Amino acid sequence: MPAKPSATSPVSAAPVVPPFDPGDPLGLDDLLTDEDRAVRDTVRGWAADRVLPHIADWYERGELPGIRELARELGSLGALGMSLTGYGCTGASAVQYGLACLELEAADSGIRSLVSVQGSLAMYAIRRFGSEEQKQQWLPRMAAGEIIGCFGLTEPDIGSDPAAMRTHAKREGGSGGDWVLNGRKMWITNGSVAGVAVVWARTDDGIRGFLVPTDTPGFSAPEIKHKWSLRASVTSELVLDDVRLPADAVLPEVTGLRGPLGCLSHARYGIIWGSMGAARTSFEAALDYARTREQFGKPIGGFQLTQAKLADMAVELHKGILLAHHLGLRMDAGRLRPEQISFGKLNNVREAIEICRTARTILGANGISLEYPVMRHATNLESVLTYEGTVEMHQLVLGKALTGLDAFR
Repeated sequence: MPAKPSATSPVSAAPVVPPFDPGDPLGLDDLLTDEDRAVRDTVRGWAADRVLPHIADWYERGELPGIRELARELGSLGALGMSLTGYGCTGASAVQYGLACLELEAADSGIRSLVSVQGSLAMYAIRRFGSEEQKQQWLPRMAAGEIIGCFGLTEPDIGSDPAAMRTHAKREGGSGGDWVLNGRKMWITNGSVAGVAVVWARTDDGIRGFLVPTDTPGFSAPEIKHKWSLRASVTSELVLDDVRLPADAVLPEVTGLRGPLGCLSHARYGIIWGSMGAARTSFEAALDYARTREQFGKPIGGFQLTQAKLADMAVELHKGILLAHHLGLRMDAGRLRPEQISFGKLNNVREAIEICRTARTILGANGISLEYPVMRHATNLESVLTYEGTVEMHQLVLGKALTGLDAFR
């Protein structure tokens, strides 16, 4: 038995339990460093100033005006390729990059997509698989937002099975000769405004990545219109008709699908965080509405059914943020596996959509109005649910990891 303290022995003071914070019910802010919070607050402030006053109008018009100016501002913040090192990149931690994605998508999924495609797909491909000359040529200007990049993998008839891609590249004149690319890519974020496209194509040696300056003859990127999701985002088709590139346009450090799939894993990680940003904004809108909207003589937040909805939304939102933070720490430690990224993407996007839909019910008819952010986030998340791997593909990734049996074919 431990000895009892004497009357004169010092007694340590009981810890002070902070009050319950409806905005942070699990106290997750305590997990962040001062630098983490500084990154989060900087990106949140930028989004509040530059995006939120205009986003409903951009969404309604189906365009993202001033995207090049926004890219340069994001470059000045250090948000482009922020988890990469060298070549003008910030070298931020995975957690800090995740927090930035959360705050950007809390404004709109289209803004987070701009940053994800630039940094986690196009820049990541060059940084991970490019030559030193390619890195020096492209990365500093991309990090500054002077050049926008895009990533061409999905095709009009090829989505979840990239091994079946039809875009192909042929060499002319032997091993040192030019490459000639032909094919189509579809649903490409940033395509119509990009200065360089990372295009994956089939070659005699396997699937290879190519850096295609978008002013190359034979390259075009018509913008896709009539979208009901990601409306404040540039989405394009890439058309490659006898696009001739020099021998050194190929990414030299990778052959096969591990190249593009490795890039996708990096982008999916940002989505794990970003989807919780969309969910947070929708939850906050519903909570505020429930406190102020009166029916039957009192705020609707005082009714049991509404409180049950809010409680369930809060639980899933903050569980999702906790999961994202856990995966960020694993990435920073070099211990994050692709299956764990699938775990996070599957859970968080699916729950984010459900939070948005539930928030819409609390707002009633007002929930469909662009005066509130809920329906905009809900429709955006329908795209986020599909790109970077559908629900079904991530279920099969986890199913294979759990059973050891491949159900893809």
